[in-house]
Amino acid sequence: MRRVAVFDLDGTLVDSAPDLAAALTRLMAARGLPGFSREEVIPMIGDGAKRLVERAFAARGLAPDAGALPAFLADYEAKAAVETRPFPGIPEALEALDAAGWALAVCTNKPEGAARALLDALGLAHVFAALVGGDSLPVRKPAPGHLLGTVAAAGGDAACAAMIGDHANDMLAAAAARIPALFCAWGYGRPEMANGAPVARSAADLPGLLAAMVPAA
Repeated sequence: MRRVAVFDLDGTLVDSAPDLAAALTRLMAARGLPGFSREEVIPMIGDGAKRLVERAFAARGLAPDAGALPAFLADYEAKAAVETRPFPGIPEALEALDAAGWALAVCTNKPEGAARALLDALGLAHVFAALVGGDSLPVRKPAPGHLLGTVAAAGGDAACAAMIGDHANDMLAAAAARIPALFCAWGYGRPEMANGAPVARSAADLPGLLAAMVPAA
């Protein structure tokens, strides 16, 4: 069975905080409200677009209006890759894993359409065997079914898979699915979110750490 490396997207593969902050700022400006800096937005990321918008409005003491989420998604998808870039070393790590025979997949709480648009714009979509967004299945991380569904979509099996992420949701989903997890220190999550999982300090660490976690058959 081919090994499967399942990656979170925001904060793991790509630094998307600048474009998320810009989209939220435009959303707020249309309503006469102050915008957000990158640093303010980072703690809001990780639970999907709906929660992101809810947290942004809550930070302004409000609840989102009915049109806020659709407006945010339409605007963000059109401008998702203005400043967003892969983290340093990520393209090279993905190439190394592909060359070593891994199937690569993305399991993200970001809506599937936005995730696909972003990966297409960055020229990364072609390396992934599967992409499963937060609206692709009835469940999403930290539910194990989201991760297990992604492994299956990539043609793999949980016994030969690993989860790579920067957020508690990634670690919790992996633990519930009984899949080994690797925490990315360069991401948006706090160090304690690793919850005992091995920690990759840089993208260059990924191929070696994953090979030790899931040896080739």
